[in-house]
Amino acid sequence: MFKEALQTIVEKTDGGLGALIMGADGLSVEKFFSEEGVAENLDVAAAEFTSLVRGARRSGKDLDLGELRELVVALGRVIFVMRLFNQDYFAVLAIKPEGNLGRGRYELRKAELSLAKEFAL
Repeated sequence: MFKEALQTIVEKTDGGLGALIMGADGLSVEKFFSEEGVAENLDVAAAEFTSLVRGARRSGKDLDLGELRELVVALGRVIFVMRLFNQDYFAVLAIKPEGNLGRGRYELRKAELSLAKEFAL
């Protein structure tokens, strides 16, 4: 179920390289990569960005600005979009810089809505 949802996100996003569902502990629950995405070691990068998600969540709470919902990190070769399901799980989408960021964000939001019940705590 999760793998199919991730595959749909990647295939519907121009420039999509891969998508993962991550736990707050930095371990992936499920992942799907295009052939090009496998070569980029995106699963290692997604695990590294878990600390950014925790830090951004803490900052939002400390500043009383609300819960973190989404985080975008644009690097030279890859854009990462992280969409939080709850405090324990989030989705990561990796896109080429020339890819369709807006479509990727939309597909992540759709996946969040369809998978929300699976991650309800």
